[in-house]
Amino acid sequence: MKNTILLVEGKRIDHPSFTTGLVKKGYLVESVPSGTAALQRLETSDPDLAIIDASSMRSTGKRICQSLQEKKNNLPIILIVNQDADVNDKAGVDIVLALPFTMQKLVNRIKQLLPIQNTDALSIGPFQLDMEQRRVICDGRQIQLTPRLVVLLKILMDHPGEVVEREKLFCEAWDTTYTGDTRSLDVHMSWLRQAIEENPRHPKYIKTIRGVGYRLDLDYATRPQNRRHSNEHHSA
Repeated sequence: MKNTILLVEGKRIDHPSFTTGLVKKGYLVESVPSGTAALQRLETSDPDLAIIDASSMRSTGKRICQSLQEKKNNLPIILIVNQDADVNDKAGVDIVLALPFTMQKLVNRIKQLLPIQNTDALSIGPFQLDMEQRRVICDGRQIQLTPRLVVLLKILMDHPGEVVEREKLFCEAWDTTYTGDTRSLDVHMSWLRQAIEENPRHPKYIKTIRGVGYRLDLDYATRPQNRRHSNEHHSA
């Protein structure tokens, strides 16, 4: 099923449209010329993502973004602005792109915000891992990961609730048989916690089993908070 994009862009002759490029990339595009038209479209349409091309309307696009968020507060929004615009002022949107950029860069940003539809994605508990796009959905958040963090998370997801030994994690993630120094594993596991945990210092999911390895704990929410495994250590 194709994703639907609500594209808000003016009809300036000197400004190329993104419609054709997005259609060629496989998206369904609903193009409207103004914020008012976009709000009207939301009455009858349920797009997966909105793109506001402020550069084509001689506008900052902020008011349009705010109106769309008020209408549908979970709608991902990409704001396109001129090169001289303040890209640090995101106006509450998910991504701001300053011209010029390639169509592929726009598509890459779109993929970051769309739901994972890869049928090969690995799902367990609150996690949905798309290894191809190197992103994970957890607790309603979509997070980009580095290739090695993706591998580490997949190993843990393949063994939910089980302690995975440090040597196994290191050998598989680094594709090596040498386990003389696995300190870099701890650093990467710390980075993984920072990416997916709400409070990395007190992780819900990735637990360190001192002297043994790591465990992906999916039963945290159902276990009494005062219970602790005798050899658990919660720091990275």
